Amino acid sequence: MKKIITKGIKVYTFQQNETDYISLTDIARYKDKERTDYIIQNWMRNRDTIEFLGIWERINNPNFKPIEFDGLRKEAGLNSFSLTPKRWILSVNAIGIIAKSGRYGGGTFAHKDIAFEFASWISAEFKLYLIKEFQRLKEEENERLILGWDVKRQLTKINYLIHTDSIKENLIPQSVTKSQAKVIYASEADILNVALFGKTAKEWRDENIGKDGNIRDYCDVLHLVVLANLEGINAELIRQGLPQSERLVKLNQIAIYQMQSLVGNVSIKKLK
Repeated sequence: MKKIITKGIKVYTFQQNETDYISLTDIARYKDKERTDYIIQNWMRNRDTIEFLGIWERINNPNFKPIEFDGLRKEAGLNSFSLTPKRWILSVNAIGIIAKSGRYGGGTFAHKDIAFEFASWISAEFKLYLIKEFQRLKEEENERLILGWDVKRQLTKINYLIHTDSIKENLIPQSVTKSQAKVIYASEADILNVALFGKTAKEWRDENIGKDGNIRDYCDVLHLVVLANLEGINAELIRQGLPQSERLVKLNQIAIYQMQSLVGNVSIKKLK
């Protein structure tokens, strides 16, 4: 849950499957803090609202139930008609609106497209401020993401110094040219690339003509973490005198094991 303040109202948001949802319950408090459920239901019983929700579900929800939706649409406008978020979700298998229970973080949430539409019904002014604050939140998240990724990229570069020092001390003979040394460094870098990514730096460049940087600049956080680990492990294997062919096999086995262990790890997800 993340919070934004709009016109003095705390509005909570959260992400599910990389999709942003905003609390309709909080937005409704701008109009009446004591009757938020009633306000949401009053908005949902409106024929224009049902049309909007139906169109949104058709576009975004492959499991939407159009026949059940037509039934609700025919009832809309009748004095006896009422529609709650839970009834809407169960009737048409909706995904745009989510009803969450619980004392903290509970209430009715909706996809940001729907939440902004609801905010417009509440107050045009409130909607504009809500959009502004939501955009500010997403910009801050993107800045933290870029900064965090850069820090982790730097971590692999720092670990790589340990890797190159081990190569210098154990693999490079005396009195070689700089170009000869580069070949050895590149060869050892490709040991890590093949062990983790299954391809050399040149193979990646041939597959990604026109892209700047290298394979490591485009990998995700999980791969960066494992890569940093492999750099330290390979440095130690070099010091132990293991030949390159044996190290490649060991590093590949370690990479597979670590990737399997870290996939879905909560701490890794927090780094993303």
